[in-house]
Amino acid sequence: MSYYANKVVVVTGGSGGIGKALVELLLQKGARVATCGRNYEKLYELQTSQAGRPLHVVTTDVSKEADCRKFIDSVIKTFGTIDILINNAGVSMRALFSEVELDTLRALMDVNFWGTVYCTKFALTEITKNKGSVIGVSSIAGFRGLPGRTGYSASKFAVNGFLEALRTEVMDDGVNVMWVCPGFTSSNIRNVALDKNAEPQKENPMDEEKMMSAEQCASYILKAIEQKKRTMVLTFLGLRTVFMNRFLPSLTDKLVRKFYFKNGKLVK
Repeated sequence: MSYYANKVVVVTGGSGGIGKALVELLLQKGARVATCGRNYEKLYELQTSQAGRPLHVVTTDVSKEADCRKFIDSVIKTFGTIDILINNAGVSMRALFSEVELDTLRALMDVNFWGTVYCTKFALTEITKNKGSVIGVSSIAGFRGLPGRTGYSASKFAVNGFLEALRTEVMDDGVNVMWVCPGFTSSNIRNVALDKNAEPQKENPMDEEKMMSAEQCASYILKAIEQKKRTMVLTFLGLRTVFMNRFLPSLTDKLVRKFYFKNGKLVK
């Protein structure tokens, strides 16, 4: 029997990318799944495609405390409890700090950090009862600040710090807390990354074909949850970046600069 059979798993940001792949794989494994997102049409399409399976969807803006409370309460009302929470909802950015509007940085913190905090806060009592798991889908940017992504990096550093602190608070209660850093993964997050004016860029400077697929990433995440890991960094580039930033930070500064800039201009 699958580890996830009959477990109630909450996945935020499940209408596309890694979140959608997680939802679909969890349902295949027999879980009862709840997910949320801001786009009603995409959620409806997902629910329709999974007709007959135990999937609960709610239109939710995770940057709003009231929306998160309503979503988590509806999950408990629908399924009776929560075993696992995967905080996946997130937004990225691409703009130099010297040019970016402060609203862009606030939007990133509201979605990436506060969205994780709100949903975790409201779900934690049920997760603790079940000795379950809290997961944050973070980023390499949570270990290493990336140029053009000051707000994104700050939000992911905050997520990692929050989850690490929470892990030490609840570990004796049988709750596992894990943060996952996918590295470069093929998803829609770069297409909807915010520009300097907090508007979606609608373009992707990265080559998606060379990246790990969302489905592969979802499979790794679920296996790590089952194994109750502490952290997981995916892709060789991600592992190398984290390792080098820890032991050779000055060299990593230069390599990261070279990767993201060409002729003094941000290209990625």
